[in-house]
Amino acid sequence: MPHILHIDASARPGLAGTDNHGSHSRNLTQQFVRQWRSRSSKDSVTYRDIGQNPPSFINHDWIASAFTPEERREPWMQETLVESDQLVDELIAADVLVIGTPLYNFGMPAHLKAWVDQIVRAGRTVDIDESNPVDPYIPKLSDRPRHAVILTARGGVGFNPGGEMAHMNHLEPNLATALEFIGITRLHYIAIEGQEVGGELLAASVAEALHKIEALVDELQVALGVVPTPEPV
Repeated sequence: MPHILHIDASARPGLAGTDNHGSHSRNLTQQFVRQWRSRSSKDSVTYRDIGQNPPSFINHDWIASAFTPEERREPWMQETLVESDQLVDELIAADVLVIGTPLYNFGMPAHLKAWVDQIVRAGRTVDIDESNPVDPYIPKLSDRPRHAVILTARGGVGFNPGGEMAHMNHLEPNLATALEFIGITRLHYIAIEGQEVGGELLAASVAEALHKIEALVDELQVALGVVPTPEPV
């Protein structure tokens, strides 16, 4: 049975349409996970709210610890990497990574960047072949098919590929680079736009995104061989 890692990165704790100033990206991830489990209730989900409980930023001690071979790490180094190891373990266990994130000032929230920095780990998610200085990096998470679903909320419009503002969107490209670097190459994107505009434009964008989520759940469950949970008699 597939395992889902569900991550929310929005600084807003509530849900759009339910709470004042609620998060559209959280609404999208909840819709995705709810639809997935409505069809396959036995599939497990790990939830991490990095928007409300952000990972630590990496610092000197983290760098010294992460780049010291495991067999040579001192106890304080092991302790320094406890949080990172837990985040990496969660990611390795996942078959489907679901990330809900707003676009903040043309890029990802600091909380999400902190998570990325914690999970891109030499020896854990990527190996380094020192004999090949031209192309030394070997992704470790390509050992089995993993999918990443990136669900994004944007205040403006035109940030999709080909849009007038696409050149200013550094969120999805940044995430794609990091995830592909460690071996997660099956990436799926759904976004809503127009939060700052509101009205019919936003409503239409949300409706379209929810329709795409429903279709994507179908697509991924087929790809992963999910057996639907039988309806009760």
